[in-house]
Amino acid sequence: MSDTGDLPSHRIAAAIRERIAHGDLAPGDRVPSTRQLVRDWGVAMATASRALALLRDEGLVATRTGSGTVVTGRRGPGSTTLTRDRVLAVAVRIADREGLAALTMRRLAGALKVAPMSLYRHVAGRDELEILMVRAVFRGNPLPRPMPAGWRERLETVYRLQWRLYRSHPWLAELTLTTRPPLAPEAMLHSEWTFEALTALPLDPPARAGVGLALPALVHGLALAALHEVRAEQETHLRNEQWWDTVETEASDLLRGAGFPRLREIDALAAGASGLEGLDAAFELALGHYLDGLAAAAGPGPA
Repeated sequence: MSDTGDLPSHRIAAAIRERIAHGDLAPGDRVPSTRQLVRDWGVAMATASRALALLRDEGLVATRTGSGTVVTGRRGPGSTTLTRDRVLAVAVRIADREGLAALTMRRLAGALKVAPMSLYRHVAGRDELEILMVRAVFRGNPLPRPMPAGWRERLETVYRLQWRLYRSHPWLAELTLTTRPPLAPEAMLHSEWTFEALTALPLDPPARAGVGLALPALVHGLALAALHEVRAEQETHLRNEQWWDTVETEASDLLRGAGFPRLREIDALAAGASGLEGLDAAFELALGHYLDGLAAAAGPGPA
């Protein structure tokens, strides 16, 4: 069954609603008549009448004798002006709940109850929408000011925040590749903090550049694993430990064979050590060991 936002009457109402919201139709102005809507949209008279009835129910228009249907100058219950911030907030919510693949301009317009073309007043297209979503997430979760004093504290602050963002918005890992990062100033500040922290260590420029790439790549790799686990749970409707239960017999038979003595030792812990909770623990372990390695390489000293 189609979403009501796909009905012709709802699409017509959304288009007129947008014209009112943006001031193209001011209070007292006549809105298109049912006959004009029939001509412009190629719909039946009953469909055009239903579109105007929707707007009357919202209190956006009223029918006046001798004047036709005019804008009332007041907004209906629950109606809000379409803004870029509202577009981004709903886009992020859809991506969080349904994944980035589900976020189409048509789907977004339906959730906002507007005509799809009205979105292009606020974003140029899908590519810009994705960049703006990344910026909105990072802007809404800023790094603290002032910066922590020590290099290790700074790096822990940056990458723990990044991990929280990846876990709250799994799709973010698809749009923040470490080799081709988005040109988003709010996200670029994380890299600036990283390189600023690394100046406190005795690293030559090539080594500093390598560390500055390896550390975010480590966190991003775990974030991609979390994204795939979220997708797997959505597709199979099984949590990680439930999935392990379904393959337990096959996995045990395989591990009893020659060549996997160490894997047999951890077989009973496999489900508990994986899944999203296991990835949270793996992140803390990986970050701690990496920073321990940097500290050991730096040696004793003021840094």
